[in-house]
Amino acid sequence: MSHGPGTALVLGGARSGKSSWAERQFDGAADVEYVATSESRADDPEWVERVALHRARRPASWRTTETVDLPAVLASDDPAPVLIDCLAVWLDRILMSAGAWDDAPGWRDAVETAVAGLVDAVGSTRRDVILVSNEVGSGVVPATASGRLYRDELGRLNARVAAAVDEVWLCTAGIPQRLS
Repeated sequence: MSHGPGTALVLGGARSGKSSWAERQFDGAADVEYVATSESRADDPEWVERVALHRARRPASWRTTETVDLPAVLASDDPAPVLIDCLAVWLDRILMSAGAWDDAPGWRDAVETAVAGLVDAVGSTRRDVILVSNEVGSGVVPATASGRLYRDELGRLNARVAAAVDEVWLCTAGIPQRLS
């Protein structure tokens, strides 16, 4: 199974194979813009190791862009396909910058503005793009208010992006299945 040209969302749980599968969709492409939405966290050795493993898997010819400004990437005239990994981390950074964890006034409006901007950019991009995100709605209900907030916001984001892309895929145990 493989992704066709256009836009696609790849969902899956932790270690489900979603990132590896998304990367394989661009096998043979000399130039791919890999968009990493995380930020370097030298104080977190486990995170540093995860980032290093992702980098080691990618071909040397791929470019890495580290940003949360996904609409700018998608609006670019760059002809290279784009792999965005991942929306779950992007959303965490958006929630943090909006003050969601502290229930800052206006955080919901700030998050809505960022999400709407991303969804609009996905719907209007001319670039081939695969967006990777965690599927969190099938697990247990988080025990904390912040966990439930994050799960709910990520579920809403995934649904809105799914409605804007050409294809939606789900990876389970390394097996991709096209949903739409």
